Amino acid sequence: MTEHPTSHEGRQPLAARPQERARPRQEAAAGLPSDVPAQPGGPTVPGQEAPAQDAPGGAVRPGGPQRPAAPGGPGSPGAVAVAVSPQPPGGDGLARREGDRLRFVGAATRRIARGIDLDEIVLGLCRATVPTFSDEILVYLRDPLPVGDERPVAPFVLRLRRSDRLRLSDAEGEELVLVPDPDPTPAAELCEVRGGGALAEVLRGVRPVFGDSAAAKAALAELLGPEHPLPGGLRAVLAPLRGRRRVIGAAVFLRRTERAGFEPNDLLVAAQLATHTALGIDKAVLYGREAYIADELQRTMLPDSLPQPTGVRLASRYLPAAETARVGGDWYDAIPLPGSRVALVVGDVMGHSMTSAAIMGQLRTTAQTLAGLDLPPQEVLHHLDEQAQRLGENRMATCMYAVYDPVSHRITVANAGHPPPILLHLGGRAEVLRVPPGAPIGVGGVDFEAVELDAPAGATLLLYTDGLVESRLRDVWTGIEQLRERLAATAQLTGPDHSPPLEALCDDVLDMLGPGDRDDDIALLAARFDGIAPSDVAYWFLEPEDAAPGRARRLARRALARWDLEELTDSVELLISEVVTNAVRYAERPVTLRLLRTDVLRCEVGDDSPQLPRQRRARDTDEGGRGLFLVNRLARRWGATRLSGGKVVWFELATRT
Repeated sequence: MTEHPTSHEGRQPLAARPQERARPRQEAAAGLPSDVPAQPGGPTVPGQEAPAQDAPGGAVRPGGPQRPAAPGGPGSPGAVAVAVSPQPPGGDGLARREGDRLRFVGAATRRIARGIDLDEIVLGLCRATVPTFSDEILVYLRDPLPVGDERPVAPFVLRLRRSDRLRLSDAEGEELVLVPDPDPTPAAELCEVRGGGALAEVLRGVRPVFGDSAAAKAALAELLGPEHPLPGGLRAVLAPLRGRRRVIGAAVFLRRTERAGFEPNDLLVAAQLATHTALGIDKAVLYGREAYIADELQRTMLPDSLPQPTGVRLASRYLPAAETARVGGDWYDAIPLPGSRVALVVGDVMGHSMTSAAIMGQLRTTAQTLAGLDLPPQEVLHHLDEQAQRLGENRMATCMYAVYDPVSHRITVANAGHPPPILLHLGGRAEVLRVPPGAPIGVGGVDFEAVELDAPAGATLLLYTDGLVESRLRDVWTGIEQLRERLAATAQLTGPDHSPPLEALCDDVLDMLGPGDRDDDIALLAARFDGIAPSDVAYWFLEPEDAAPGRARRLARRALARWDLEELTDSVELLISEVVTNAVRYAERPVTLRLLRTDVLRCEVGDDSPQLPRQRRARDTDEGGRGLFLVNRLARRWGATRLSGGKVVWFELATRT
């Protein structure tokens, strides 16, 4: 909405001191081509033009009689009558005109300062000056805009960012009204500022100049383009936009012939508007860069995609607290573990800042490393607590760490001050799991407990951060109960024999948030337990003796025949023989052999030796060293994981069923 100069916002003038108004400060504009010499003095001010008339009642009319702006701005359908009344001559008229000018500058600069992003600031300048100060405005900005201390790219190019113009409406009525003009003054879209050219000289001079001076005429011709000459009769002021370190653009204020021309004091008004606009643009560009960095930091700290472990389906959501506070400390993760298990992690670092995001990234990396060691959940939280204390004081976070075993259909959960998870059963019953609350990570000196619970097939486990259930309008336990009821209601819609779709369930959970519930960022991780049926698992113990590989081949052959996978027999026997032989060579206790049939055939061989096998190229004279080469060539995937009591070597083969 266009600021009216006589509004209540204009009662406190924001103006320079008299001596500063009489002698505007000239600053050298950095960032221009190096061959552009600095202007030795300020611009020559043309002769005094006809004094402007003021509207009755002290309306702000800097530079002469004007048309009041429509309440909704140039783009508003509202209409305001054009009223011009003569101002009595004398000292009172000059004082009133000066006061009006100061009130206009105060209201206009406040409107410009209200903008947050680049478009809002430029729009604020246009709405504040058209038609109060000028009939039309053209705003050019550097393309691309430099950020902070970074060196501007060459060449120096200005791009037309916005142009606004109002005209008298042709509609019949009792009053003349102002409406947006669909045909503004034509101007070039792009302008390359030539080093040593007239435009470069004016921009380097920093001060606004009248358009009828020789330097300004040449500069405007260069800015608007030779194919777009300035129409005759238009009066112009060319005002460079200088930020904190360099010139970042230019604004052209235009008045038509039926309106009084610009006065010398209007150069001071243009300078004030240009300065506040340029500083606001600098802030907006810096804020945009910081928001981009924050968004990228947050994005890289969270997983790009979730794994697809055997026997469980996963879905996740992350919502920042607000567009203006995108950085938070919430995270989620799903980490595959040996034995087809998966670790489910959700955590929340206190605070909303770059520091919180960085701590979150460190804790998430630590959790992944600890999960790779296959430590129990309570031990993982203990080491995370130690890591948080090493990061510094007051580095606290809450965390929920759960390990799901699809073979045993059990889940082991440890908690560090986090809201309890909710288990949605297949029949539609939603249960808040009773897990020890624990102390937050970073407190130190606290033992963590783990509980083992049933995880029946078809059930859905929901891990979340407190931003989902706690806000200024409700406490955390009220929010947890509302979440439980929401999950139960959603499950009732799909019936007792079918679980709700996982992705749709996550969306439905987030829909429970009201307008006042977004006080914190939200991390959500949902796991649908499918499990692995006992009939699809074969498990044996093998004594560490020379006969173990042969026995392993026979057992595997029988299991494949039972599963109608005889076509894999040759490959499985060869690979199992190589892996079991290597395990028997170093093991002192019985070797474990397990086959899992899901969408792939997975074979796992475990022993008590912590040394992980490494693939290497065997020489012609070597007797061994070719086993893992065969595994790598024949298996779909393979790997080795160190456990607290040894290791597991596994490989997968694609089934052709």
